[in-house]
Amino acid sequence: MPQLTEPANLPNPPFNTSGRVFDNSTIRQTIHVTATSPRIRLRISNAFGTTNLPITAATIARPFNGLPGIPAIDPKTVKPLTFGGSPSFSIPNGALVVSDPVDFDVEAGTELSISLFLESGQVTNDITSHPGSRTTSWFTFGDQVSAANLTGSALQNVAHWLFISTLDTWVSTSERTVAFVGDSITDGRGSDTDKNNRWPDLLFNRVHASSDAALNTLAFANQAAGGNRILADGLGPNALGRFDRDVLAQPGVEYVVVFEGVNDIGVAAPTTSAQQAIGDQVIGALKQFIVRAHAAGLPIFGATITPFSAPGFNAAIQAYSSPIREATRQRVNHWIKTSGAFDGVIDFDAVVRNASAPSQLRDDFNSGDFLHPNVAGYTAMANAFPIELFKEFHGGVDGWA
Repeated sequence: MPQLTEPANLPNPPFNTSGRVFDNSTIRQTIHVTATSPRIRLRISNAFGTTNLPITAATIARPFNGLPGIPAIDPKTVKPLTFGGSPSFSIPNGALVVSDPVDFDVEAGTELSISLFLESGQVTNDITSHPGSRTTSWFTFGDQVSAANLTGSALQNVAHWLFISTLDTWVSTSERTVAFVGDSITDGRGSDTDKNNRWPDLLFNRVHASSDAALNTLAFANQAAGGNRILADGLGPNALGRFDRDVLAQPGVEYVVVFEGVNDIGVAAPTTSAQQAIGDQVIGALKQFIVRAHAAGLPIFGATITPFSAPGFNAAIQAYSSPIREATRQRVNHWIKTSGAFDGVIDFDAVVRNASAPSQLRDDFNSGDFLHPNVAGYTAMANAFPIELFKEFHGGVDGWA
């Protein structure tokens, strides 16, 4: 999911200078593919750039030994990308470009390496990225998009994705995509870098281990961002505002999962009046997600908000801690579970909460900040997801449901 890159997540010098980034630079990144296809195309985004993003050259390849987060590729698999037949494209500010389709076999559950060369860099320090990639990306000087391994004394790496947005795959109309709208919990904070063990990754593994073709052909689009809120911009545009871009405009989406709200509640003041207001607004926004998904014929599943308080509601340990905020979380969760508005409910709160202290995560699921689960917690969430919903709502819903 494209976001504006915060200053702290910009590349270090020499790849970041005043008013310019990635001058004469190759960026190599890996992504986890969730659909099997013989033909693909790549979307590159300049959604938050304030100037043109000049892509000089781009290639795809299989990473060496199929590993994520590495700078090496299998050079025999390199394929150049073109844009309207040209190897280069200057993407206007706020826009994206879609590459021409390329014949390249990809398999669900494997990695793909993407290399971009910017000969003159981007003349701005406002760039588009996804800081919470949980996957290592590499960059160096010169045009090395086809090199077997990136080299150079300036070689650097970061755990961010830069400029890349979406991989489109050529599949039959019987294959469907699940779009996940979420914050840092869905984005995988607390998971392991280069391990693909966010809870949607683990759910993907679960459905693809099934012998049921209604499940093992599902593709996943993780449209989550750390710090994301439903109602206000922050680390990325607000979820209600990006719903069209990240869900409705994506090809092949047949299901929507919404797991948001913790940051709206956590950022709002811990006063009765402020929390009454934000709780009402979150519920109102969730209703809007449902209306808009149903208008497109898409079933939408809602997840309960997981605990975010430290012991004794100690805000010095976890800033969101507050008994008043906890009451809002409980109120929103009650609505999610009992209103009947969502087509299905995933009760993540019940999965990860501490039975003796329901405002807290289970000790064995706490990544350490009392907000984000660890991999054990993400595994429990993936295992608890009611995957029969994907079969029950195959074919969509009535537009007025």
